[in-house]
Amino acid sequence: MNSLNKTLDAIAKPFLGITPWLLRLSLGVSFFLHGYGKLPLPPQNLVKWFESGGMPAPDVVASAVSIGEMSAGLGIILGGFFANNLGNLITRLSGGAVVVIMIGAFYLGHPEWFITPKLFKSEQIFLFTLGLYFAIRGNSKA
Repeated sequence: MNSLNKTLDAIAKPFLGITPWLLRLSLGVSFFLHGYGKLPLPPQNLVKWFESGGMPAPDVVASAVSIGEMSAGLGIILGGFFANNLGNLITRLSGGAVVVIMIGAFYLGHPEWFITPKLFKSEQIFLFTLGLYFAIRGNSKA
């Protein structure tokens, strides 16, 4: 077993530096595309859905969601290119934006998920978790 672990470590070692990028690109591209899919602004399907729920200023909120998703996605990706405090800040703020947007999506779109195991059977929990990961960790490697 120890020999197998050493072999796997040797295989994985050259790829350790890119592992944060696997998460960063997955979340960043996914979130950007979620927002981009809502263009042109305001996204009429989302506006109608917000209107049906009594949301005030549904056109403004729907546009903010789209812009927020695209900005957070880009921020998660771009933050990784700066190995300084600016990159760390961009990554953390973008991760926080993902968390806020996903909590809003859960609360508005699927409030029943909070009281059933459905939340942990959906792919949205992974978007939330990756956002939380970057909000907490930023660009730190430790």
